[in-house]
Amino acid sequence: MEFNLCQAQSTYKICLHKHSNMNIKRALTIVTIVAGLVALSVTVSGTRNLGMPHALAAEVKAVSIVPGASTLADKAFSPDEIKIKSGDSVKWTNDDAMFHTVVSGSGINDPAKGKEFDSGLSGPNALTTKGKTFTHTFTKAGEFPYFCQLHPTMVGKVQVS
Repeated sequence: MEFNLCQAQSTYKICLHKHSNMNIKRALTIVTIVAGLVALSVTVSGTRNLGMPHALAAEVKAVSIVPGASTLADKAFSPDEIKIKSGDSVKWTNDDAMFHTVVSGSGINDPAKGKEFDSGLSGPNALTTKGKTFTHTFTKAGEFPYFCQLHPTMVGKVQVS
């Protein structure tokens, strides 16, 4: 009896052939190795789309820069305070008709301004028009205030656990 690993349309199975010298112990070893490789490929490919528990997968949380934001101070971002876990990302979307930025720090005079993240005044991350987005992934725990460099009264906060 012969055991071979066969593939048909992305499905793996052990095929049995009559005239073989392969013993059961060797066949089980092959099955164990294949199962290990499949498990490894599932682990390496990530957990988000594989039905793993939601708590294990990194998330992207949305924050809107609301219409009329430049006059709304701490209500310019919705939500204005967001709680996430380390490894999660925040995606800011400019839902206003005006140009805005998202800059880490407590304001224009903060010496740490922009050290954690900065959407910028130009380039692909700049929130120049309605619908543009900027995403930042937070890799460490802490409290991260942010503001709009063009409208410094626009403030928000990201709390990372």
